[in-house]
Amino acid sequence: MERRPLGGTDVEVSRIILGCGNFGGIGSAPEFFGQGESEEEAFRIMDAAWELGITTFDTADAYGGGRSETIVGKWIASRSVSPGLVTKTFNPMEAGADHGLARTRMTRQLESSLERLGVDRVDVYLAHEFDPDVPANELVGTFEGLVGISLIRAWGVSNFDAEQLRSLLETGTPAVVQNSYSLLDRADERGVVELCAAFGISYTPFSPLAGGWLTGKYKRDTPVPEGSRMAMRPGPYEHLRNEGTFAALDRFAEVAAQRGVQPATLAISWLLAQPHVTAVVVGPRRPEQLEPALTALEHRLSQSEAEELAALFG
Repeated sequence: MERRPLGGTDVEVSRIILGCGNFGGIGSAPEFFGQGESEEEAFRIMDAAWELGITTFDTADAYGGGRSETIVGKWIASRSVSPGLVTKTFNPMEAGADHGLARTRMTRQLESSLERLGVDRVDVYLAHEFDPDVPANELVGTFEGLVGISLIRAWGVSNFDAEQLRSLLETGTPAVVQNSYSLLDRADERGVVELCAAFGISYTPFSPLAGGWLTGKYKRDTPVPEGSRMAMRPGPYEHLRNEGTFAALDRFAEVAAQRGVQPATLAISWLLAQPHVTAVVVGPRRPEQLEPALTALEHRLSQSEAEELAALFG
């Protein structure tokens, strides 16, 4: 699989990155800690990803309250392999616990992440959210200090909007920005993407299928599937439940059928066709759900084809 460098660093990531947010939980939500994929199920997903050439794994200290990192660490030890590792910090690891990007907390959290992962350093360390209580120069200083003592190779930010990223750039330049981005979520085109291009920052979007909406699993006047994102955590996607979205998805499904691919493949192909996208983070719940991402690598879209798809969604 093709690999690409992050920013101006010597860190490379596979064009498809395995998102491990559902290992032992559903993202960082404390109410779902202990749910999501079991260790056995996560091992099957990681085995499949590795065999397919996906060599970069993305996790966070708060995913599953630490369970995701622990599972990834156990898999690495049992397989004697060395995937590229991306992890993050900001969110509390249990209800009521501390959170944020204070220097002492970040250092403590990274040390605990390294212990769970069973490694001496991670390739990329991300601020999982913006922290208004921590000055940009303190945050950049913390990251650069961690690079200096070889606990991380590069750093970046996640879930930062354009204003927040701009304020950070007055002090330092992250190697990568990781935000939600898809055909149904293009807010980053209004600022973040331009900043990444201007400062040579890599962009690795997550949620390429908009919580499953771009797979065609959600239908008009039909109950959402049990265990789906809309069943468990509908909040981030509730705004999509309208006739305009369903009409656009109908047209999108028709285009996918004409091209002989699944809607999920076409959605990821669209992302890979964007010149500002370095790699795409996918979070499969089962090994077979990796197939659309791998097919998307071969199903290349021209710029005009990508623009036509974007126009379907306004």
